[in-house]
Amino acid sequence: MFYTPASTWSQMLKMGEIQPSDIIHIYQKRSEVVEKQIKGFLNYFETPVRLNSGQSDFQDIPIVFKDNICLAGYPTTCGSRILAEFVPPYQATVSQKVLNAGLPILGKANMDEFAMGSSNENSAFHPSLNPWDLERVPGGSSGGSAALVAAGSTPWALGSDTGGSIRQPAAFCGVVGMKPTYGRVSRFGLVAYASSLDQIGPLTLTVRDNAQLLNVIAGHDSADSTSLKLPAEDFGRDLGKDIRGLKIGVPREMLAEGVDPEVRTAIEKALGVFESQGAIIAETSLPRLKYALAAYYLIATSEASSNLARFDGVRYGHRSARASNLVEMYTQSRSEGFGDEVKRRIMLGTYSLSSGYYDAYYKKAQQVRTLLIQDFQAQFETFDFLISPTSPITAFRLGEKQQDPLSMYLTDILTVPVNLVGIPALSLPCGFDSQNLPIGLQIMAKPLAEAAIYQLAQAYESATDWHMRHPEL
Repeated sequence: MFYTPASTWSQMLKMGEIQPSDIIHIYQKRSEVVEKQIKGFLNYFETPVRLNSGQSDFQDIPIVFKDNICLAGYPTTCGSRILAEFVPPYQATVSQKVLNAGLPILGKANMDEFAMGSSNENSAFHPSLNPWDLERVPGGSSGGSAALVAAGSTPWALGSDTGGSIRQPAAFCGVVGMKPTYGRVSRFGLVAYASSLDQIGPLTLTVRDNAQLLNVIAGHDSADSTSLKLPAEDFGRDLGKDIRGLKIGVPREMLAEGVDPEVRTAIEKALGVFESQGAIIAETSLPRLKYALAAYYLIATSEASSNLARFDGVRYGHRSARASNLVEMYTQSRSEGFGDEVKRRIMLGTYSLSSGYYDAYYKKAQQVRTLLIQDFQAQFETFDFLISPTSPITAFRLGEKQQDPLSMYLTDILTVPVNLVGIPALSLPCGFDSQNLPIGLQIMAKPLAEAAIYQLAQAYESATDWHMRHPEL
């Protein structure tokens, strides 16, 4: 029963077929069995956090948060030693929305430190493991959230996506993950990595659940200056509608050299499913896409350098006991508190923002970003959707890429363009490779077209059974 979708739980509760306490008990017992194998939690709540007054169609259906989303009165570590003892005194907007909807929070999920990573191995505490193969990574940085959903420890979870951190682990773990349009979900209370790229989104077992959870967390927030002022909408309103005549573009650069042959075959078969349902498929090109990864790692690290300057051992977070003066306190606190990957990105960002290099690196990367935005806008004048693999490969082994940061960064090559241009994109399961590892399909659309993405994704999901396959733990 732990692989029951949230929407099914909701119906069962309405019909009186199960009690709220029974649902909580199911996931608590499941976690007792599998958590020591996958290590998905950083903080597991023996008594779930909830508001007794919260109400919605999904009240009493539990959820897990990535540990960079603030929950007032509970530790928020961001997977980092520097915040190991930090307890936020305020509530993230999405936390309040979830509590207002009556969803009990089971705990905080593991993550790459400050969301910087593609494998979950950069957590300062322990790596999470992929439920499909415990010798492989679950992806990152929302790897804990994805692994917990895939393992049946929670029916759904929240993650954050700066360059693929929801979609890539969703692909590696065989679940559904959505990166909404930038500004669709409030970032207030999300500990910042790269402010112009970060976005909170849902990880779920099904497309319908994903749309329903986005309904809960989306909406304008005056506390977030980047939040879009839009009326509330039902993201699941087009589920089940015919996709006949919808136009799908397949950028040849996203199926080029570097994409594993088994991944390419799975995507081609998925395109055949869409075509059999009446969608129109055509190859297209994004020639400037090759610059996206370089632009991303300049912009993201520059913003990280700025955002992480606040962790200095003064007001909160780790403070070194070995410092004898102010400069030593800064240096020692940050040296002891940050991990290698975070230090690497801070240094890269500080360098690219420094005098004499700003125009050559950061400014140039922002100009490339503008060109990419124009390229995607032009595509969406012709196509309703663009489709690609979510990741060029399936889940790799623990430690396989730890000593080669560039190889690790290349796993994000198909996801980072979406964050740079601010559009919505969803990953859903579309097959398995010869190692029985999940393969993810990425659906991209123009800004604010989440409902259309869900329509197309559910049309595929209803014609296949990949989402019904679960790991044996």
